[in-house]
Amino acid sequence: MALRTLATPKTLGVLSRFQQQARGLQTFTLPDLSYDYGALEPAISGEIMQLHHQKHHQTYITNYNKAIEQLDDAIAKGDASTAVKLQSAIKFNGGGHVNHSIFWKNLAPTSAGGGEPPHGSLGWAIDQSFTSVDKLIAKMNAEGAAVQGSGWVWLAVDKELKRLVVETTANQDPLVTKGPNLVPLIGIDVWEHAYYLQYKNVRPDYLKNIWKVINWKYASEVYEKECP
Repeated sequence: MALRTLATPKTLGVLSRFQQQARGLQTFTLPDLSYDYGALEPAISGEIMQLHHQKHHQTYITNYNKAIEQLDDAIAKGDASTAVKLQSAIKFNGGGHVNHSIFWKNLAPTSAGGGEPPHGSLGWAIDQSFTSVDKLIAKMNAEGAAVQGSGWVWLAVDKELKRLVVETTANQDPLVTKGPNLVPLIGIDVWEHAYYLQYKNVRPDYLKNIWKVINWKYASEVYEKECP
């Protein structure tokens, strides 16, 4: 008589990963931060950063990988109805992963240049489009504070028109949903999970202080790549 092997959560997880690899599925993992969780204090507390990164971002990745696997199964079975139903989960969780991956790069400790205003071609472009960095910050803070519910406020470059724009997106919609030519330079998360433990429900205070740790160097590198 053949022995039956009981499947455990661990073996099922290994089997699932094996099946994904066999089908050539791309899975996503939580990116490392280039700074410690407490390195952005006092602008953003270490507790918020740890929860935001390890819990919230990880949840988007877990759910995105699950939705991608389910979509692959649905396509393999010719189940168009399920494939269509999965699009909202893919957009939400995939957008959460994309947006947060940019957000971490948009931040830097003050010891590593966080908060230092942009120079070079990006600084010049900001002056041309918004008069000054301070005027740009005021515009982004006002639009970020006005986002109803949850979402993001962005500084972007339209790589076709070679001009800077400020946009907002709802929930976890990535910036590309506002236009295929828009490339994010700075994205600020205005979901409550990004600030509530420290700033309670006062989003404007969070928006005021986050600029002290904005990584303008990264934004400048992206801008120069898109607008050489």
